[in-house]
Amino acid sequence: MAGYRGAFLTAAAMVACLVAPQSGLGAAAGSGFRVTSSAFEDGGILTAKQAADDPMRMCGGQNVSPPLQWSNVPVGTKSFAIVLLDPDGLLGQGVVHWIAYGIPGNVTSFAEGEMTKQSEKFVGGKGTRDNAMYIGPCPPVGDALHHYVFTLIATDLEPSALKAGLTRDELYTAIRGHAKGGTSIVGRYAR
Repeated sequence: MAGYRGAFLTAAAMVACLVAPQSGLGAAAGSGFRVTSSAFEDGGILTAKQAADDPMRMCGGQNVSPPLQWSNVPVGTKSFAIVLLDPDGLLGQGVVHWIAYGIPGNVTSFAEGEMTKQSEKFVGGKGTRDNAMYIGPCPPVGDALHHYVFTLIATDLEPSALKAGLTRDELYTAIRGHAKGGTSIVGRYAR
């Protein structure tokens, strides 16, 4: 439980840093902005279906991205960004599994598998493995459950404002002062 709380607090701190300069954390937290998935509950277990299918690492998954839905979008939102982080990966240094942004403000969901392929609905960033699309979990065999934090950030940036291929740090720099609110959901996985 402490690991789950730590992963959530890490994601919450990152979102707070982005949102606080714009509107104050209290305003973002009170808005009811929420991301959910029909594939797992917050803090629930991801399945092998969502795990990576990397044959070199024998992950054993199908790399099907889970469906995500969000509601109570902050007023003034023009686009969204999503960061999928495993803070337990790389021996606690973290692994960025997916970065997407330029998601139009009228989009409120991704269907199962939709984040695994190129789409007009998002601009791909650059994850730890130089990936622009979803790569599912593949923690080392025998590790404790890893926490996969899907963080959704509402921004006042136009969907076309940012170039493709931004890293997490570059994305956070680009949206600083433009974040309208943030919300996260955590899925856990082990092999």
